[in-house]
Amino acid sequence: MFTWDFPYASQRMPVLAKNVVATSQPLAAQAGLQALARGGNAVDAALAAAITLTVVEPTSNGIGSDAFAILWDGEKLVGLNASGRAPAGWTPERFAGRAAMPVHGWDAVTIPGCVSAWVALSQRYGKLPFTDLFQAAIRYARDGFMVSPITAMSWARQAPNLKGFSEFSWTFLPKDRAPRAGERFYCPQQAETLEEIAATKGESFYRGKLAERIALASQADDGAHTVEDFAAHRCDWVEPLSIEYRGYRLHEIPPNGQGIVALMALGMLRHFDLAALPVDGADALHLQIEAMKLAFADAYRYVSDPATMEFEPAKLLDDAYLERRAKAIDMKRAQAHAPGEPRAGGTVYLTTADASGMMVSYIQSNYMGFGSGVVVPGTGISMQNRGAGFSLEPGHPNLVGPGKRPFQTIIPGFLTLDGKPVMSFGVMGGQMQPQGHAQMVTRIVDWRQNPQAASDGPRWIVNADFSVSFESSRFAPGVLDELASRGHRIVDPEAAMFGFGGAQLIWRFEDGYCAGSDHRKDGHAIGF
Repeated sequence: MFTWDFPYASQRMPVLAKNVVATSQPLAAQAGLQALARGGNAVDAALAAAITLTVVEPTSNGIGSDAFAILWDGEKLVGLNASGRAPAGWTPERFAGRAAMPVHGWDAVTIPGCVSAWVALSQRYGKLPFTDLFQAAIRYARDGFMVSPITAMSWARQAPNLKGFSEFSWTFLPKDRAPRAGERFYCPQQAETLEEIAATKGESFYRGKLAERIALASQADDGAHTVEDFAAHRCDWVEPLSIEYRGYRLHEIPPNGQGIVALMALGMLRHFDLAALPVDGADALHLQIEAMKLAFADAYRYVSDPATMEFEPAKLLDDAYLERRAKAIDMKRAQAHAPGEPRAGGTVYLTTADASGMMVSYIQSNYMGFGSGVVVPGTGISMQNRGAGFSLEPGHPNLVGPGKRPFQTIIPGFLTLDGKPVMSFGVMGGQMQPQGHAQMVTRIVDWRQNPQAASDGPRWIVNADFSVSFESSRFAPGVLDELASRGHRIVDPEAAMFGFGGAQLIWRFEDGYCAGSDHRKDGHAIGF
């Protein structure tokens, strides 16, 4: 399928084994592998890693995160949407006079869903007792762990913006600063919270003591969250959306997530012969960037909670529509693309696979790093800020409203061939995610790069204002100058809020797997 060339400077080599785990943090990867070694399956490994990540990589996720998953259960692909909904008190009138949804404080917090994902996945597919999945996380929270280098840098970068939140500072800024790489950090109150979740199989978080503590903390700070909002939460098993790309099929969670952006972009790119172009050359980059801009223009206009979308998501994936959108690409110049008109009719990603053939693509996130800045007193629970994904534009399908799910950035990906699993993968990092999915698929399918090389390759990102950022030092001289001459507005990489993301990939062979891990994160792939 692909070559074993490694054309880019890298800190990693792929891991080939019958049981594999790839995450963004080594201690979490080891927790997942230990679950497999104890007789667990890929779901147990994914959950043990995910729960551990809330402790050892708090800069990207926490117990107050949302989550999504796609997994091959041995017979079919199954999707899980464990994103949270707005409290009942979030009417548009509550936010009247604001130009945009807040990104900090309780008015940025939807009901967190990752705990419900842990419970649902374990109950349906897990082999190990639920409480076993928490062992490593509880140990690191209570006894401490040494902070890894990239996590330490992210911690220090976020700290100045969140120091105004007293509980956050008390919990996550010991010595009144972020812990440095190699320093020990511990959070015993987080250990107690995880023990409560494990003992009650998540019930306490939604219908018990923890739910009451969270609601009380919100109301004490003029938030709208109630125990009834938590009791009403549910996660949903969903059928992934997909699109064919040169014989392969990419699968994504349907809206309210942005996975449809990757599907739309690939649906346009299949009308061009990318493989005939140099992989990191100006023509290949121009095509991918323009397709991504077209896809985002539609997503920003149409994607919302499925209950309020103007039409079925499949309309955006209609081949005739995507062919029309592809024809809007001019190879000689960049454009400011408007939405089309379909015809009526801060994040951690991990992936695991086991010797039985089960593969899991899993993602959970607080969104913007630590999230809202809100930490529930005495619990170590940092709350996500997914409410920032709502619109305040009257009439927009993504307009904030009671019980609605906002536009979500976190997306797991999965690739199949002839109905069989090929690759579970993801690229964490806000708006980078669907762009990273498309870049991984084109690198592997069009240019035959192996998963580790595809991860190592230089990346680009279309920013929210449709400017473009590049890992500029990693492209050949003259490439960015050529793109600028075509009208692309190139801005400094620091303008990319979530950077260039972090990929984790597992490719399936007949006798095992090939797992790759991104050098842009602390983690690694591991297996046996």
